[in-house]
Amino acid sequence: MSSIPVGILGATGMVGQQFIALLADHPWFKVAWLGASSRSEGKAFRDAAAWRLPNRLPEDVANTTVDQATPGRAPKLVFSGLDSSVAGEIEGAFAEAGHIIVSNSRNYRLVDSVPLLIPEVNADHLGLLAEQTAALGWKGRIITNPNCATIVIAMALAPLRQFGLKTTMVTTMQAISGAGYPGVASWDILGNVIPYIGGGEEEKIEIETRKILGTRGQHKVEFHPVKLSATTTRVPVQNGHTVVISVGLEQQPTPEAIIDAWRSFRGRPQELDLPSAPPEPIVYLTETNRPQPLLDANRDGGMTVTIGRLRPCPLFDYKFVALGHNTIRGAAGVAILNAELMHREGLL
Repeated sequence: MSSIPVGILGATGMVGQQFIALLADHPWFKVAWLGASSRSEGKAFRDAAAWRLPNRLPEDVANTTVDQATPGRAPKLVFSGLDSSVAGEIEGAFAEAGHIIVSNSRNYRLVDSVPLLIPEVNADHLGLLAEQTAALGWKGRIITNPNCATIVIAMALAPLRQFGLKTTMVTTMQAISGAGYPGVASWDILGNVIPYIGGGEEEKIEIETRKILGTRGQHKVEFHPVKLSATTTRVPVQNGHTVVISVGLEQQPTPEAIIDAWRSFRGRPQELDLPSAPPEPIVYLTETNRPQPLLDANRDGGMTVTIGRLRPCPLFDYKFVALGHNTIRGAAGVAILNAELMHREGLL
């Protein structure tokens, strides 16, 4: 198969760098264009950005000249790691010009005709793309992936829909890499827990999860009726968002039935054997002290959600702990998986 050229918007940022790292040896996609702010325009990538990942910086990308973040010279398929403060205008301009944007930004997630996609959970929501041209007048398309903590939560809850998911309460313990670079000041985060994350983090979890778990209608998604309450915190962990989740269910499944639902959970990426798809998107661990970010966040290249500590909840029905890598499964990795699914479904 010949390589499909791709571009990266916001290439010098943390999510942009993660895109570069994950695409370095991709069997289908090859980075051919880098877009960033005017501060980086005209510079070789190695001079425009300090590489902050343990992965090697590919030499061809290091020597690529960074372009301005405007449509024209970019390939048709573009991944976006732009900050939400600028993503709306820029991504919209690229879509109007005919590009397919796979976005990590929040700006278009709740637009009716824009899929908010986790391929294992709601691959059928790609059907919304047929509405975009008429609804928004774009020649191209925008597909979004959810908030990084939302992905962990939605993946953990998706297999439980069969039991009549009614109510959910979550408390997150989110890694500092989720705040980008330089992120949270060391004086604020070391030896500390910050019980608030700005940018509407709690609201994003409460709303986005219901869209992802919902049912696609003719013109939009009918949100799942689950009532969800979220509290988000920042903790001194480098990578990996941990979430404590309590659920109320209409049925009364046994713990064994719930664990089996997680362990048997598969989706369209596994059916199609997509390059970035983990063989088991959810892994349940029986050890009482797992999952842990240091031990489990990088499972299957950071694309697996790990769950543990399932037990009865005196207020709801069950409670458990879930963990996912926030910049891979929660950002760049799932965006690449979205594009892989679109390619195999003939939507690129």
